[in-house]
Amino acid sequence: MKCQFTRFLILSIIGYALLGCQSENLPVKGSQEHIKTVTKLVDDERLLNASKNPGDWITYGRNYAEDRFSPLDQIDRQTVAGLGLGWALELGTKRGIQATPLVVDGIMFITGPWSTVYAINARNGKVIWKYDPEVPREKAINLCCGVVNRGVALYKGAVIFGTLDGRLISLDASQGSVQWSVQTTSDEDGYRYSITGAPRIVKGKVLIGNGGAEYKARGYVTAYDTRTGDKLWRFYTVPGNPGLPFEHADLEAAAKTWNGRWWEQGGGGTVWDAIVYDQELDQLYIGVGNGVHWDRKVRSPGGGDNLYLSSIVALNPDDGSYLWHYQTTPGDTWDYTATQPIILTDLELDGRTRKVLMQAPKNGFFYMIDRTDGSFISAEPYTYTSWASNIENGRPVETPGARYDDGQVHWITPSSHGGHNWHPMSYSPKTGYVYIPTLHRAGAHYYDSESGFVSPDLRGSGQGYNISAPSKLYLPVAYDEDPRAPSPGTSSGRLVAWDPVKQKEAWGIDQVFHYNGGLLSTAGDLIFQGDAEGMFIARDAYSGEVLWQFDVRSGVNAPPVTYLVDGQQYVSIAVGWGGAQGQSAKVVDRIHPGTIYTFRIGGSAIPPENLPALDRPVTQLTTNASPTTIGNGYNLFSKYCSGCHWGTGRGSGSIPDLTSSSDQVFGAYEDILLNGLLAAQGMPNFGADLHKTDVEKIKAYILFTARSLQEDPENHRTKLAAYQKLADLDNLK
Repeated sequence: MKCQFTRFLILSIIGYALLGCQSENLPVKGSQEHIKTVTKLVDDERLLNASKNPGDWITYGRNYAEDRFSPLDQIDRQTVAGLGLGWALELGTKRGIQATPLVVDGIMFITGPWSTVYAINARNGKVIWKYDPEVPREKAINLCCGVVNRGVALYKGAVIFGTLDGRLISLDASQGSVQWSVQTTSDEDGYRYSITGAPRIVKGKVLIGNGGAEYKARGYVTAYDTRTGDKLWRFYTVPGNPGLPFEHADLEAAAKTWNGRWWEQGGGGTVWDAIVYDQELDQLYIGVGNGVHWDRKVRSPGGGDNLYLSSIVALNPDDGSYLWHYQTTPGDTWDYTATQPIILTDLELDGRTRKVLMQAPKNGFFYMIDRTDGSFISAEPYTYTSWASNIENGRPVETPGARYDDGQVHWITPSSHGGHNWHPMSYSPKTGYVYIPTLHRAGAHYYDSESGFVSPDLRGSGQGYNISAPSKLYLPVAYDEDPRAPSPGTSSGRLVAWDPVKQKEAWGIDQVFHYNGGLLSTAGDLIFQGDAEGMFIARDAYSGEVLWQFDVRSGVNAPPVTYLVDGQQYVSIAVGWGGAQGQSAKVVDRIHPGTIYTFRIGGSAIPPENLPALDRPVTQLTTNASPTTIGNGYNLFSKYCSGCHWGTGRGSGSIPDLTSSSDQVFGAYEDILLNGLLAAQGMPNFGADLHKTDVEKIKAYILFTARSLQEDPENHRTKLAAYQKLADLDNLK
């Protein structure tokens, strides 16, 4: 034994000596040579073995299973109290940040608003390089949910990402220079599409989808060569014109589930988030979105399941050919996308091991699918739902009135924002729980038999036209009388620990706002999440008890990540309030600049200054406009402005509340709306759509709102409904 120990000691000394000699020739960490070296190591084998290399976070969900569970445990329930700020980096941005940072050997790559990419030294929080793809600011008019981006992909020395205007770009990871750039959408229809999701790398291919289902888009996911950007294959999620050859054989079967002339509307079904590779079965899973129009009665008169909307579709990653599908919401008519995060694992169910796919899509049910063939295992509601009572034989049992076809406005739960949206959930194999950031909110739906489908060539607000939200305040309403139902106009969130085997909630924590950050779980028996109240929190993964928290100043959308830097565990979170719900609402006193916070045990960096509340007084300007003018102003506002300014009169988010504008802004309305004065900031130029008289009507509505909500808030909606009705009757004359 003594001889063995002596031999071990000698070999160790020799090894350390050799390492010391080699280190003299190693590049300085954070240098171009270092970045080039470590990012070139991110290849197919490294991605396949991401779970075995927990010190880095090299792909969107940490590994191909996308479970967002880290085996790192230096930070655990006992040591988390010693977590301190290692560094904080303000990005100088004012819009939403949703990105998952990727980190390899202490080098971080992350995206911010307007698809800007940053390379950051995670050892000290210094920016190494920044790349701005210069997305035209007018693109904001064709985005439903803010100028956001959810991250990059790393592969063999390249950083690959998508842009809001539909480009896919490969950068040299060491210096941020462009290696190739391709337009993933055609010039003809490019304005309909956008990219906010993170690409995935599978077997030497980079995979990307897009958004835009409210703008006459036809959904697809495309594979490109990582070296050259050449297109390798494309899978369309909905059938095109049946009078032409179908692009792939399965679309012929899908077309039988549609009616009318759906292809003239595009169909929808965009793949804007979930793209997951199953390395065990060599299958690719994509989550497919909603249709165009939302309401099936408009897009597919006569009904039908409308495949492959609101479905999980399995593809062959080599050629993009169809393998199987499971549709979570047949004949979707509520914007219940299945684009939400997908997690893969093996579970013991009924005495045998099943290879399962887990998803909590918008429709409020948590699904367990056998990923070998797409067969249904089980589904139970993870939040309150009113549109369906249960899932029977894999299909929802819809409740009376769910399809809102009786001439009334129906308040249905979940709303179009879903019971869970894009915010990543996480699965811990230690606790057996899936941690889900859920939403509790009802949405108003209405079928207008007169309006039907509206072409996106007629520009409007960032919400698009082809949705089923009622445009008239005076319509008859059918309310949900269930005591569990959220009251119309209210919302909240709930962090849920879900037991997928028992298909029920293990524990839950109520949250004041319905949008909160994504989840990270760790082998230290912790879960991390940032919330809308501006707190970054570590909880006991078994109970939900708060063990540590840190004030990050603004609400959080993005998920955190954890990794090693020179042997020490770090945790990072990107904070930047915005996106769909953050544009016009917040629950903090002030939105601070977008900031990346990084923590480690013993960290003692000074946090950025927490500025005082930003109190913008409501304008004192008034209007003597007639009720009819105000009603017309509201109609114009709803059509052109509400997509970004929906919270006008009730506070502000990353976009200011228009009722708190300065006198100078009100005086410049014509230049802003008709001449593009603020176009560089993303405020669209409506000069081709509006006239001076329209501008005055919109201004009248905003000034009326400012006074009405200050002086008589309880009757504001009733008055406005009456004014809108007067305007509509006047327009019929």
